[in-house]
Amino acid sequence: MSTPDLSQMSMLDLFRFEAESQIAQLNASLLALEQQPDAAEHLEACMRAGHSLKGAARIVGLDTAVKVAHVLEDCFVLAQQGKLQLEKKHIDVLLRGADLLGRIASPPDGDEAWADHAGSGEVQAFLQALPTVMNGGEAAPWPAPSAAPVAAPVEPALVPATEREPGLATQVLAHAEPLRPAAVAVEAVPVAPAPGLSGTGARAVRVSAESLDHLLSLSGESLVESRRLKPFSASMLRMKRVQREAMQALDLLQQKLSTAQLDEFAHTALSELRTLMQQNQHLLGEQLNELEAFDRRSVNLSQRLYDEALACRMRPFADGTGGFARMVRDVGHALGKSVRLDIGGSATQIDRDILEKLEAPIGHLLRNAVDHGVEDAATRRAAGKPEQGVVRLEARHSAGMLLIEVVDDGAGIDLEQLRRAVVARGLSNQETAARLSEAELLEFLLLPSFTLRETVTEISGRGVGLDVVADMLKQVRGTIRITTRPGQGSRFLMQLPLTLSVIRSLLVEIAGEPYAFPLAYVNRTLRLPAEALQTLEGYQHFSHGGRQIGLVSAHQVLQKGQWRARDGSVCVVVIGEQEHSYGVAVDAFLGERMLVVQPLDARLGKIPDVLAGALMEDGAPLLILDVADMLRTVQKLTSSGRLQTVDQDEAAQAAVATRKKVLVVDDSLTVRELERKLLANRGYQVTVAVDGMDGWNAVRAEAFDLVITDIDMPRMDGIELVSLIRSAPQLQSLPVMIVSYKDREEDRQRGLEAGADHYFTKSSFHDESLLQAVTDLIGEATS
Repeated sequence: MSTPDLSQMSMLDLFRFEAESQIAQLNASLLALEQQPDAAEHLEACMRAGHSLKGAARIVGLDTAVKVAHVLEDCFVLAQQGKLQLEKKHIDVLLRGADLLGRIASPPDGDEAWADHAGSGEVQAFLQALPTVMNGGEAAPWPAPSAAPVAAPVEPALVPATEREPGLATQVLAHAEPLRPAAVAVEAVPVAPAPGLSGTGARAVRVSAESLDHLLSLSGESLVESRRLKPFSASMLRMKRVQREAMQALDLLQQKLSTAQLDEFAHTALSELRTLMQQNQHLLGEQLNELEAFDRRSVNLSQRLYDEALACRMRPFADGTGGFARMVRDVGHALGKSVRLDIGGSATQIDRDILEKLEAPIGHLLRNAVDHGVEDAATRRAAGKPEQGVVRLEARHSAGMLLIEVVDDGAGIDLEQLRRAVVARGLSNQETAARLSEAELLEFLLLPSFTLRETVTEISGRGVGLDVVADMLKQVRGTIRITTRPGQGSRFLMQLPLTLSVIRSLLVEIAGEPYAFPLAYVNRTLRLPAEALQTLEGYQHFSHGGRQIGLVSAHQVLQKGQWRARDGSVCVVVIGEQEHSYGVAVDAFLGERMLVVQPLDARLGKIPDVLAGALMEDGAPLLILDVADMLRTVQKLTSSGRLQTVDQDEAAQAAVATRKKVLVVDDSLTVRELERKLLANRGYQVTVAVDGMDGWNAVRAEAFDLVITDIDMPRMDGIELVSLIRSAPQLQSLPVMIVSYKDREEDRQRGLEAGADHYFTKSSFHDESLLQAVTDLIGEATS
């Protein structure tokens, strides 16, 4: 969210802006007072918020807001004097008053006279209800609001609300000079001194999000450029070494010539040359020392600049949690439960973009915890728990990642009920569901439209919630892990990158070029001996962690070059989860790096298997791989039978290159595998396609010696495929064989007229007859 330009706002807009911040502070302090009624600091915060709102409302002429704020202030004064003990009934009415001030500041449909007309009943009800409960009575039933209150959490200002006195509107009026009408505006508000400022006041500067992003990009480029001096310094060092060797050669020459009869001119020239060489070596040494010192200063300065620019993008976790405590209380109250939200790690720094994306997922997890997790008071008493349930929200940094944790102390997730729901919704059969582990079972909660509620309520039952969490995490390259303990509660742990601007990556070499795997998606890196690879049913696997993991070459996924073994070993990056884990073979590991993410030009569209770009320390460009996209590519290659094996040496690569290549196109897995095995056992190199469209894409992408196709297939049938092959100039000579269940003469004639060289019926052909036909058309597997 970009911060509004204060210089362009009217007085009423300034009041609304201040009201949002003060009401957020009021809500937070009232919730704290519900737990600690005598907390002086929270009473003081409420008093200051109410006082500031009253003063600001008086300036802009909102008399109704002045009256509401004045009644709030009276209540806080009595509480401060010890004449009133705040209880839940007081907090309920005070929170309604905060909501009412929000509607007065930002009236429904923009009706500035709302409080005097449509909302007058609410205002009068509040002005009567608060004094009534202050005097020990019970508030009358609250009238239904004329429009829904503004419940969306607002972005807190940079300056804490408790430090604003007498109010933002008043302060802006006091400015003698107008604020600059640019994207950057300075608000002359003293804030708490930063560490190291020893009491000096700092000024909050409001900068547009676009300017911060541009500054971060430039500082990242500056850091890259500063590191170019390192290789230049190394070349200067090599020059110094060469010159020292030249000096040694000159000394040796002078020794050899010392016994020769040389005239005085030759001796003088040699002596001068030696002196010049010594001076040059000394000067080069001094320049090299200065260059190294400059290199250190330049890199250090650029790094500090980049760190400061990055810090400008970071915001404390507290900036995104302002409305959650109130929401948890209200949801619990609506369900007849007493629930408290504890927030930890409020000062944890989070990237601004990630913090904005976290609002909806965290809100869903908290509502889920209150509705599904925390029990009602009677059930908790029977279980020996406190009547008030606790939901904890915490943010922390760990191992270069951001962890967001939502934990409740409720009943936990009923795994057997979940198992039954999975079967009832047709997501798994009874036998498979019974074998699912706890972790596998809990993953079903993240599926769209999945819910354990049999009835729909205003809060739950529609199956909307946890799938929103999963979708957001995919967008920011994060993960979620769910754990539960019966009778003790559930835990949702989200793991996200610290920032979307910088990514810690594993650098690898593929076909002579560097690529980066985001470390958040890398499970393991392995260097396997060639003999550790096993081939099962045409696919390569290796054993790791007691499981067989499929192996695929990164060269095939990226369609770039050919894999070559080095030193008899295979470098493997393990990606994916559980049964969807794969090993990606790369040429070499280049180490880990922190990379500044450079988004690709939108005109390029989505490049398959590529997430973004980046620059290495020497300025060389590289691509950051999209691991989720790679997993989809690998699964498609596997299902279509086009996954190539990773050969262990160049001799094996040469052998594969000389084998005849056959494309089998059939939508039947059984027929496809039968034909593939027949041909592979005879020595042919076989690729399979699942339908005519897939086959057409395959023949255009690589060269084949023969195509064997079925007729009846989805998307494109075999007749159309043969016709396309025959109409393509570069494919007209490609032999094509049709193998179909259709055995009528007209079907056979239709296939041959389309351009097929041979027509077999599946009911009549035998293994040897098919193989003989293949041999007749293209010869033996190797030639």
